[in-house]
Amino acid sequence: MSLFDSITELSGVGQKRAEILKQLGILNIEDLLTYYPFRYDDLESRLPSQTDDGQKVTFKGVVSSQPTISRFGYKKSRIAFRLLIGHDNISVSFFNQPWLKEQIEIGKEMAIFGTYDAVHEALKGQRIIHAENDSLAAIYPSNQAIHQKTIQQLIENAYAKYADQINDIIPRRLMLAYRLLSRKKQIHDMHFPDSAEDAKLARRSAAFEEFFIFQMRLQLMRISAGKNRGREIEYNSEILNGFIAKLPYSLTDAQKKVIQEILLDLKRPIHMNRLLQGDVGSGKTVVAAIAMLACYSAGLQAAIMVPTEILAQQHAINLSNLYQSAGLNLRIELLTSGLKAAARRQILADLESGEIDIVVGTHALIQADVHFHNLGLAVIDEQHRFGVKQRARLREQGQNPDILAMTATPIPRTLAITAYGEMDVSTIDQLPNGRRPIITKWVKSNQFDNVFDWVKTQLAAGAQVYVVTPLIEESETLDVQNAVLIYDRLKEELKPYRIGLLHGRLTNDEKQQVINDFSTNRVQVLVTTTVIEVGVDIKNATIMVILDADRFGIAQLHQLRGRVGRGKKQSYAILVSDPKTQYGIDRMEAIVSTNDGFALAEKDLKLRGPGDVIGIKQAGMPEFNVGDPIHDLKMMETAQQSAIEITSQSNWDADKENAELVKYLSLTMYRYKDFD
Repeated sequence: MSLFDSITELSGVGQKRAEILKQLGILNIEDLLTYYPFRYDDLESRLPSQTDDGQKVTFKGVVSSQPTISRFGYKKSRIAFRLLIGHDNISVSFFNQPWLKEQIEIGKEMAIFGTYDAVHEALKGQRIIHAENDSLAAIYPSNQAIHQKTIQQLIENAYAKYADQINDIIPRRLMLAYRLLSRKKQIHDMHFPDSAEDAKLARRSAAFEEFFIFQMRLQLMRISAGKNRGREIEYNSEILNGFIAKLPYSLTDAQKKVIQEILLDLKRPIHMNRLLQGDVGSGKTVVAAIAMLACYSAGLQAAIMVPTEILAQQHAINLSNLYQSAGLNLRIELLTSGLKAAARRQILADLESGEIDIVVGTHALIQADVHFHNLGLAVIDEQHRFGVKQRARLREQGQNPDILAMTATPIPRTLAITAYGEMDVSTIDQLPNGRRPIITKWVKSNQFDNVFDWVKTQLAAGAQVYVVTPLIEESETLDVQNAVLIYDRLKEELKPYRIGLLHGRLTNDEKQQVINDFSTNRVQVLVTTTVIEVGVDIKNATIMVILDADRFGIAQLHQLRGRVGRGKKQSYAILVSDPKTQYGIDRMEAIVSTNDGFALAEKDLKLRGPGDVIGIKQAGMPEFNVGDPIHDLKMMETAQQSAIEITSQSNWDADKENAELVKYLSLTMYRYKDFD
């Protein structure tokens, strides 16, 4: 017998039920025993006087009236009766459970679990409690194909049959150091706790186990990557130093630090897998330019993949200008889906022959017909917008090139040790000298005319303005501002200033023309959707007005705001919105309170949870079933440190104390099928 026996070894589980359980991620006994409840209902009976309005509670009393059934709608019904609890005679209702009438008789003592309405002295019943000795009831995630009671019964059967097969997988010294329960007791008390305190202690041990196994897997990935031999890129330090000396600005200490980390990786004979994160405007592009120049100086090619054509064009222009201003003549080409067939064929041929030094592109870089002569470094900008498979395909395009992923979405410490635990992380936590903090204001829509008058005075002083709207055209379902309507209005009201319009439905040539007109000040006001969220760097644009700002998330608002404040002039971001929820108000207050992207990322994480902050599902991170990496951050960090200490020891996997851990890791690889 083994915990990894098929679930069909249990009585009552045939192929049909096994398929249903598979949908819940339950394939074997181990999966079933660690299919933990997400909450417990307190079944200990209370008095109405001890119960708050809306509280889930168990009342024990005597039925004092005949049950009546009311029917309404299609297959809908309601059973109503009264329950005498001491001196309180409350009403009880069960919805859509007409069969319960047979169990309800005047004078019968009953215990009923439900939600109490203190105002009307009424209980909305959920179920009748039969087992008087249980004080807590485990509630499991389920689906329509399998009932809670079935899951609970299967777990009881599995525990009874396999309890003696449950061994501790966490090394003994860690269990003692962190006062963890044995795995057998942990699993028992997660499913069948005698008290709320027992359930709490079991959940603590189960959460640590989940985090620890996760972090062990990350460390094994790190070790595997270290064994994956990369090339030693012998770059020319004189070329790099000459380039840096001719930059029109001085690098910040933070930039110098991350450049050294990257260059050290390039020289080492291992494969680089590094994430470069930095707030908007922190100077990641020049860091990437130095890394790609290092490859060029060693006779290798470099590629940079970005999510949009606008960003690709901007990178190609900026890189060309940077290198040319330093007297360097690199051949940089753009590879996007918008290229004409003849131009594309020529670029592909030159890329394969080695005549192109750096290629900047979108998803077009990872098509089957793209072949490099000698790719040494692949840079992935705004990396969270690419899926795992897309990033892997870029890596496969060359001869196992080093990878430098970049993101302007600051990653909270919570997520950095989970989503990117297998990567080396470099952080630029310093803005260039001379940058002034962007002044951000939140105004209601009825104050827009005042904003409009102020914008006119700024235009008269030579400023350029972004006006961002959530939609291209008017929507019948959403009452939000739209780009076309605002564009038509501003053309009339802001004469003689020129107004531009930018949105995703324009062709690539049309988009680039609008950007060029704005960057050369032929257009003073740019009405745009979020297509300018990344990749637009126009130093004279110092004002951004975001309409219906509550339609955007914190990270997106921060990215949009980062389009101004690129030069030394004072810049402003005006958020116009009338949020209708507390969550919307919290977002507005958060973005106004700070320009620190890392602080905002932490705030966003707490408000919204990790789901969409950096695209965790794209990053391939499995969801946690017990632990909460936000609220249990210290536990996650402890688990990470423990995993690092174990795997850093030579022959750790041969240590007898780690035998059960090694065995468990080898048998649970299927849990990480989407993780590599």
